Amino acid sequence: MRTPVTIIGAGLGGLTLARVLHVHGIPATVHEAEASPTARTQGGMLDIHDYNGQPALQAADLMDEFRAIILEGRQATRILDRDGNVLLDQPDDGTGGRPEVQRGELRQLLLDSLPDGTVQWGHKVSTVRGLGEGRHEVTFTDGSTITTNLLVGADGAWSRVRPLLSDAVPEYTGMTFVETYLLDAETRHPAAAKTVGGGAMFALEPGERQIGAHRERGGTLHTYVILSKPQDWFADIDFTDPAAAAARIAREFDGWAPELTALITDGDTTPILRPTHTLPVGHRWDRVPGVTLVGDAAHLIPPNGEGANLAMLDGAELGEALAAHPDDIEAALTAYEQAMFPRSAAAGEAEAEAPDNPTLEEVINFFGRDGQGR
Repeated sequence: MRTPVTIIGAGLGGLTLARVLHVHGIPATVHEAEASPTARTQGGMLDIHDYNGQPALQAADLMDEFRAIILEGRQATRILDRDGNVLLDQPDDGTGGRPEVQRGELRQLLLDSLPDGTVQWGHKVSTVRGLGEGRHEVTFTDGSTITTNLLVGADGAWSRVRPLLSDAVPEYTGMTFVETYLLDAETRHPAAAKTVGGGAMFALEPGERQIGAHRERGGTLHTYVILSKPQDWFADIDFTDPAAAAARIAREFDGWAPELTALITDGDTTPILRPTHTLPVGHRWDRVPGVTLVGDAAHLIPPNGEGANLAMLDGAELGEALAAHPDDIEAALTAYEQAMFPRSAAAGEAEAEAPDNPTLEEVINFFGRDGQGR
């Protein structure tokens, strides 16, 4: 008998798992804290890699749907110095293995692929406890409870499921992103649109700061300001005053070209603060019956283009392991974890070995060697 699967978290990893299980005829329920699919924006662009994210979508039988949402040309990459001089301008020739899509559209694609009722919205987990023999009880903040024989934590950095397996707690990396959006850029922000180009743009100098931007659908420019500062530094900024917050962030780039700082000060939305956290490199746990983790809940690393792809591959491989061992949950979870642990450790080690403040030459070499840097 195929055991129904309880998944906590409707991010890309949890939804990919649910979809692969559905393909194999295994029932699953996803419990998500957010009230609806549109409760919040889902972030910006994702490059879906041909060695992890795309194989996950193949396992989910969704490659045709995925190709339909690819934004052509967005693999183009530009690198600028602080004065706005273009140091590298690499077009998207269509041969790259990391096509770009909007995160929200990819999530909606996965949601649309699931039977009605698979995702239970507004189910925020309060506590999880083991009942023995692989069974677990999940209590939600509305007071309701469920009992499951197979529990999967796909609930991100601050996972409520992780403590069943590990005492590890995410730590601040020392790096924070501040995001802004410029809307209808070709008409309203032409200088910024020209600076960013057709895909991704990175402007940086050796030190503790850089500005990145990505051209999204509909003429939107999504800016990522990256600052290496303690969290207390950001706590002194009033983000309820968008103009003042943007001006304070922009002051860290005094002397930079105005078309670059305009990506901060001319934003059409309130700046969004995103501190980054990480779990220990090589995070793993001893096998605990009836429970496992996928994605950031299992192996949180700083943003480097791999997180969403790894989460999707986790979900796909766990789903296929459960399909391959329909009568032995523990065999399935063991097989999944034995493959996932070294893969996630390798990704974490690669991030840890990257220089904290790369020189422009290092960045150009990284992006320019084959067009596949990101």
